Amino acid sequence: MVKAPCPAPVLWLTGLSGAGKSTIAACVNAALRSRGTDTEYLDGDVVRSIAAGGFSRAERDAHIRRVGFFASRFADHGITVICALISPYAESRAYVRGLCDRFVEIYLSTPLAECERRDPKGLYARARRGEIAQFTGIDDPYEPPDRPEVTIDTSRTSCDDAVSIVLAAWEARLRQAR
Repeated sequence: MVKAPCPAPVLWLTGLSGAGKSTIAACVNAALRSRGTDTEYLDGDVVRSIAAGGFSRAERDAHIRRVGFFASRFADHGITVICALISPYAESRAYVRGLCDRFVEIYLSTPLAECERRDPKGLYARARRGEIAQFTGIDDPYEPPDRPEVTIDTSRTSCDDAVSIVLAAWEARLRQAR
């Protein structure tokens, strides 16, 4: 009889646009793969591009739940999942936590002013001009996590250090599984 794989961690990076979620997630994914770890990287923007949806609260919740469901399925098959999503609402993140046995919430607590300064896609400027409605941090709330496993302010922490912190959290979650 073949033993089923042990559920793997789901690393859930949350924070404002421009906080560094995708950059850090991609580096964590590359580092884990270089160690021979089976991974899946789910970026909110990429998933949204194939699963159309808007930005109302209900549509965002559905998007987070959809990504969380897929993350839980991969993790149940022993694949470490790295998710990078704004995921602005505490309730939808709690729902995903409930789906995943080894959920690690990583809150990028980068201040709004720094995220706006970076503005990698020009979205904050457009939201401030009224061209984008329901933009998280401007006219739609971001509900910071109450008790994330990891908090990183990327205005004070280098990308390399952030990646090391996330990898340490991944290793700690694996040790807890044993």
